[in-house]
Amino acid sequence: MDFTRRTHRLDRDEYQGVVCCAFTCCVQDKQPLFVTSDMFKVFEEKLRGALKKNESDAHVYLFMPDHVHLLLEGRSESSDLWKVIVDFKQATGYWLRSAVRSEKWQHDFYDHILRDEEDDVEKQVRYILENPVRAGIVEDWMSYPYKSSTIYDFSTW
Repeated sequence: MDFTRRTHRLDRDEYQGVVCCAFTCCVQDKQPLFVTSDMFKVFEEKLRGALKKNESDAHVYLFMPDHVHLLLEGRSESSDLWKVIVDFKQATGYWLRSAVRSEKWQHDFYDHILRDEEDDVEKQVRYILENPVRAGIVEDWMSYPYKSSTIYDFSTW
């Protein structure tokens, strides 16, 4: 079995500038980490810091028990979505270690750059918001507490 880690499949410049990308970051061994509002708030704060630092916005972020879905977009030519994810995972990983927690992030992340020919962004946001419904956690995505956006007010949807 090959235990070497592969390099990420997209060139770094694919994540830079005014681009939109969906990411999924998983907790190692599928440990249920995001199950309290306190944990959500810590990770939300770290995410918002990484977004601000890298001139980016989140159309949506949704924390499932063992992973997080993000739909991010750069605001300027100097935006870097890859760096948002790296900064976020690094800050939260450090926090987990300092809080003496056993959970940690799975190496790397899954991503998908949205192209012009794809469905519109709002459709992607709605798909992400429906994840807790598809998982049987809630009956209505509006009642799921561990979600937000730096762009939208979901209470008006």
